[in-house]
Amino acid sequence: MPSPSRRSFLMGRRPSRDPWDNFCQRMRRSIAGSFFDYGADQGTGSARLVPAEPSDVHHARALCAEYGVLLALGGVPQATQPLGQSVLWVEPGREMAGCRRLKEGGSQWFVQPGCLLGELEAAGFSQFAEWPSYLTVAAWLADRTLCDWDSGQTHMSGLDHAAVVLADGSSATLGPFGASSNQALPNFSTQQLVSSLFELSGRTEAQACRRLEPWPARYRLDALLPAEGQTINLSHLVLGHGGALCWVEWVVLNERRMAPRPETTRAEFSTHHDSSEDEAWFFAADLDARVKTLFDPSDLFPYTGQDI
Repeated sequence: MPSPSRRSFLMGRRPSRDPWDNFCQRMRRSIAGSFFDYGADQGTGSARLVPAEPSDVHHARALCAEYGVLLALGGVPQATQPLGQSVLWVEPGREMAGCRRLKEGGSQWFVQPGCLLGELEAAGFSQFAEWPSYLTVAAWLADRTLCDWDSGQTHMSGLDHAAVVLADGSSATLGPFGASSNQALPNFSTQQLVSSLFELSGRTEAQACRRLEPWPARYRLDALLPAEGQTINLSHLVLGHGGALCWVEWVVLNERRMAPRPETTRAEFSTHHDSSEDEAWFFAADLDARVKTLFDPSDLFPYTGQDI
């Protein structure tokens, strides 16, 4: 009768019965980047991925969906790990830090999520001179306070396009949207999402929020309600998203359209507000919940931990 060690040699290593161990084993086998397992406590684990290529994030998304692990963007202020939920922190590193001008003499730049704001400043984006130079572009785009443009003014971000991976694994390149745009939505999933977002932007709740000077909600649904003379740009939906809506693979930034950092000071809630303003601030929470559900119905991504 073969010994246990011989059976193990002949049949291969027996898979672990622990879901977290299985998740980590499969992550290591499927990615080219760096993976760090911080361990698990009572079945709840935490790990970190520094992807070497875009496909690493696609593999991670599929495994997170299969094992019920949150896929969280690293490098942005967030709440602590949710109780009872395992988390994979994904932070783009130097392998995904490209930055180049798209056309000689043009104002548009192709930028990957691991590029640092300091590198953009050195490349000529003087608007980033007063911003934290150590932040990645992914962290800047996700940061609620650094993308706090007034209602309808998201064009001041200088963001022209954003390639994203949605919670269901579909990919989309978001950009200008309207009669003058020749870019079609790539798949049925994205078409449904955008259609539902436009429907939501037409509701009373969204219109009430749009009338406030500072946009009161976390997620920038006002990207679909731009200031007069500005074009709807779907990529602006990712501004300040906190890593809660999608994964951003790359962006196109326009140095001529980017304005200095917003200096909006948000007024504290008070019973002396106009009643319509009070109502809009309450509507903001409902809008956020609806936007989050449309982008991420399975809760693959965590809820943003930043304050409004």
